[in-house]
Amino acid sequence: MDKWSYVMFIEKSKTYNKITKAIVESHVENLRVWDENGNLEFCGVFKGYPGVAGMVILNAESYEEAEALCKQEPLAVGGYATYSLKAVQVADKENNYLL
Repeated sequence: MDKWSYVMFIEKSKTYNKITKAIVESHVENLRVWDENGNLEFCGVFKGYPGVAGMVILNAESYEEAEALCKQEPLAVGGYATYSLKAVQVADKENNYLL
């Protein structure tokens, strides 16, 4: 069976600099929920890439499930950021790196 992960690139909108502490706390709480539910592989911020805020790698059963998770992200819901979602087929020793 093919193993997939989903990469959410979070991109700054024109109102990104208006983010409040409450929005950041809401974003972090959302990450905690994803982590507790097994959907969060890892996440982080980008430094030195204009317009790009960060990235989240999601574990989901399908692209549609990953998209539904992305639509819950408080930064996107509040209009502070947009996102793009990409599916990546995992290559690892379990599948001989897709050979």
